[in-house]
Amino acid sequence: MLTLAGVNDGNLVELSRLCGVRVALRGDAMSITGPAELVERATELGRRMVERARQRMELTPDDVLRLSEDDGGSTDGNGSGPATSDGRIALPGVRKLIQAKTSGQAEYLKKIAENDIVVGIGPAGTGKTFLAMAAAVDALTRKRVKRIILARPAVEAGESLGFLPGDMQAKVDPYLRPLYDALDEMMPQERVQKALETRVIEIAPLAFMRGRTLSDAFVILDEAQNATTMQMKMFLTRLGVNSQIVITGDKTQIDLPKREESGLMQVERILPGIDGIAFHYFTDVDVVRHRLVRDIIKAYAEDGD
Repeated sequence: MLTLAGVNDGNLVELSRLCGVRVALRGDAMSITGPAELVERATELGRRMVERARQRMELTPDDVLRLSEDDGGSTDGNGSGPATSDGRIALPGVRKLIQAKTSGQAEYLKKIAENDIVVGIGPAGTGKTFLAMAAAVDALTRKRVKRIILARPAVEAGESLGFLPGDMQAKVDPYLRPLYDALDEMMPQERVQKALETRVIEIAPLAFMRGRTLSDAFVILDEAQNATTMQMKMFLTRLGVNSQIVITGDKTQIDLPKREESGLMQVERILPGIDGIAFHYFTDVDVVRHRLVRDIIKAYAEDGD
C-alpha cells in the first residue's frame, strides 16, 4: 500500500491531477470520485498502478504519468508495463529489478537480445546507456560473455578542463565517470572493484581500442556522437568472435569541432539494412528522469537549438 500511495501520497495526487478526480486510499481500498467518464479513465490507470505495486515494482509519480500515456501495446496483458520476456532484468546482488519503463525501452532491450550490433539514438535521460549496461552485466552473469568493455570518446563538452594531474588513468577518469556511476547501480561495489582489477570489466577511452580484437565480450560505446568517422570505423572493426556491441548517442549533443563529421551520423547513414545491425530511436516519451527533463528537451527542439 505504501508503494501504491507513494511518498506523501504523491502517486495518488498524480492520479488525481491526470484524471481530474478525487482519489483516497482507506485501508486496502482505493476510492475514486468524480464525473463518470473521468472515473472510468482513472479506474483503468488505478488498476495499472495496483498491478505494478503488487509486483513490488518501483512506482513514482513519473511512473504514473508514463502509465497514463502507455497505449498498452507492450504490456504483459495486465497493463503493467513491458512483458517480462523483454522488459525486465534481474541482476544478482542488486535489490531492485531493472525494468523497462516505456515500450520504447522494452523494444530496445529486445533488439539488444536479437542483434550483434545495436545503435541506440535519442535524447538524454532515455536510459540508452543504463539499459545497455544492465544487458551487459546480465550477459556476464549468465556467462554468455567473459568480459565487459565500456568505451567513451574523450571529448570535452564545451569547456576546457585544462591540466589534469596524475597518470593517464587519472587524466581520462573525468570523461569515464558516468560509466562508473552506471556500473555501481548494477553490481555490489566490492564486485565492481574486483572485476575492474581483474579486467573482467574494462572502462577506457575510445582511442585505447585501436589495434585490439574484442572477443567473448559485451562492448558498449557511449556518447558515440563525439566519435569521429575514423574512430567509429576502427571501433566497429574490433568486433571479434562471440561479441556484441551496443552504441549509444544523442545527435543533438555533438561536441566535435565543426570540421569533424560525427561517426554516429555516418553509421546512421551507411549501416541500415545490414543483417545483424539494428537501430533504435528513443523519443522524449522515453525520458525516465525528472518529468521536467522531457519538457526541457521539447522546448529546445521547438526552439531549433
